[in-house]
Amino acid sequence: MSPPVLILHAPGTNRDREAALAVQAAGGAPEIVRVQAVVDGERRLSDYRMLLLPGGFSFGDDLGAGKLWALALREGLGDQLQAFVDAGRPVLGICNGFQALVKAGLLPGDAGPIAGGEPRDPVQRVTLTRNDDARFACRWVWLRADEDSPCVFTRGLGDTLIHCPIAHGEGKAGGARRWRPRGHRHPGARGAALRGAGWRSRLLPLQPQRLGRRHRRAHQPAGNVLGLMPHPEDHIVPTQHPRFHRGASGQVGLTLFEAGIRYAAGL
Repeated sequence: MSPPVLILHAPGTNRDREAALAVQAAGGAPEIVRVQAVVDGERRLSDYRMLLLPGGFSFGDDLGAGKLWALALREGLGDQLQAFVDAGRPVLGICNGFQALVKAGLLPGDAGPIAGGEPRDPVQRVTLTRNDDARFACRWVWLRADEDSPCVFTRGLGDTLIHCPIAHGEGKAGGARRWRPRGHRHPGARGAALRGAGWRSRLLPLQPQRLGRRHRRAHQPAGNVLGLMPHPEDHIVPTQHPRFHRGASGQVGLTLFEAGIRYAAGL
């Protein structure tokens, strides 16, 4: 049976259908649901095996990218969301969804519960902010999984490369020191963040001309929450590759979704 996957829609998100197609192609049963419907109790997170926050411009990115969506998550779904994560169910945030997870405190994930009880640190300590060049970055990048990562979305990928686009203006990591582990450099040209991972994944972004060199990673032991700025849902079939007509194929982002669905199906 295909595991049910909740694709959470907020006003302004626009990658819902692409995310749903990727989940369906990977063997999951996607359902796009408004965040307010979950807040109002029309849907329950516990009825799903996986949660996906897609990209876009939630709430117009007022007050910063993903900020108001994060507020809706923390204040409206805090207990449900924390229980979902604590149960080990996979959560994937892509681009704006990644920004929302960060600003809701769900990533890096070591600050205690975001609702209920007394959190160890209720203050957001890291962020994703404007690219250094203050420009919207839109191009294709390479991703490679760290084989030592505990991330459930990268298990079994080995040395498989994923080729997919980025499209964001606020992807630069900043805040707490641990966001920038020693020995790792920012991967993007002119400071545009090509983050391939949240702290629980170690999914490494790589420049095509610098394979194996300029990259950065951060992770947490649990491995069931992943955030990334690139859009793997935009390359799930070979014909989506910009050089497909010249014979380019492979490195599809579908492998990331397949790994997450396999894990969700086993819960």
